[in-house]
Amino acid sequence: MAGLVPFNRKNTNALSTGFDDFQNMLDDFFSDGWPIRRSLAADTFKVDVEDRGNEYAVEAEMPGVDKRDVTIRMDDKRLTIAVKKSNEVEEKKKNYIHKERRYCSMSRSIYLTDASAEGIKAKLNDGVLHVTVPKKEAETSGQSIEIE
Repeated sequence: MAGLVPFNRKNTNALSTGFDDFQNMLDDFFSDGWPIRRSLAADTFKVDVEDRGNEYAVEAEMPGVDKRDVTIRMDDKRLTIAVKKSNEVEEKKKNYIHKERRYCSMSRSIYLTDASAEGIKAKLNDGVLHVTVPKKEAETSGQSIEIE
């Protein structure tokens, strides 16, 4: 994505347009420079979906996540995997007190047209969430017509 921005406008001596700060913010957002900045690609977990014929196999990478922090829902043919995690660290040494709090929330939704909400199975093992979603059996809406 860094190729979309041809140069950093901060380094140009062009006349001011009044949007310099906005343009610089966009350049910084799409740059690959140091220090490493927040990346939308790194702010969520990776998901793979495989169609196995009679079921879908969904794998989501969740290193360091406990199963009590994960919520899986199936609503209107949409499988949603959500993670909510919080950490609180407190260190006390002599007169020095250090406290940190961190809260993280991420979710991914996958639209599965012929998925069944019944019989969904999920297992979190070694940082990978495995979800098996069965497909609905195809309905036969046609009928045989006899010829007179």
